[in-house]
Amino acid sequence: MSTPEPVEPPDAAEALPAVAPQLRELRRRARLTLEAAARTAGLSPAHLSRLETGQRQPSLPMLLALARVYGTTVSELLGETVADHDSVIRAADMEPTRAGGWTYWQAGARSRSMQALRVHVPHGAQGDIVRVHPGEEWLHVLKGRLKLRLGDTTHLLAPGDGAHFDSLTPHRIAAADQDGADLLFVHTLLQSPATAVCLGGPTPGEPA
Repeated sequence: MSTPEPVEPPDAAEALPAVAPQLRELRRRARLTLEAAARTAGLSPAHLSRLETGQRQPSLPMLLALARVYGTTVSELLGETVADHDSVIRAADMEPTRAGGWTYWQAGARSRSMQALRVHVPHGAQGDIVRVHPGEEWLHVLKGRLKLRLGDTTHLLAPGDGAHFDSLTPHRIAAADQDGADLLFVHTLLQSPATAVCLGGPTPGEPA
């Protein structure tokens, strides 16, 4: 069953590198048609086409979805490269990237099956996006309070709290306070072009 496309905040394109050529090249490398890749990522072919031509910029959830579909990493989608032996990540080398209103820093090696990020979640950004996809996610709140919805249950996480869950559980992440929330975030990257990822908005009438 197809799901509604997530609505991008108007500032999703700010400070995000041009990813259009990478998206097209990685799709062709995975030997996927535009229609097949879009269907697997939970997007319409028209929307994916606009991403590949640079008419639209993807949000972070879209980047995560497409990375899983193409069996790669968000860093490669962004055109970033790093030597495989670089296991130590220095603070000075962590360049911030904005996507979908979130700001994130690569906190782990880019060529691993687990992707580690340090993330700032502003209040009101992407709080209505429901995520469902194969894999696992782990997060740890550093600052502020985080509202995490897993299935039908909403959890309020304070600094020092964490969560580890199966990503097939429908989940939402939102900052509970006006100043936003900072967290460490780790997700598994399934290296399979056939991996199904579903990103959508909330069920009509359902609270965030």
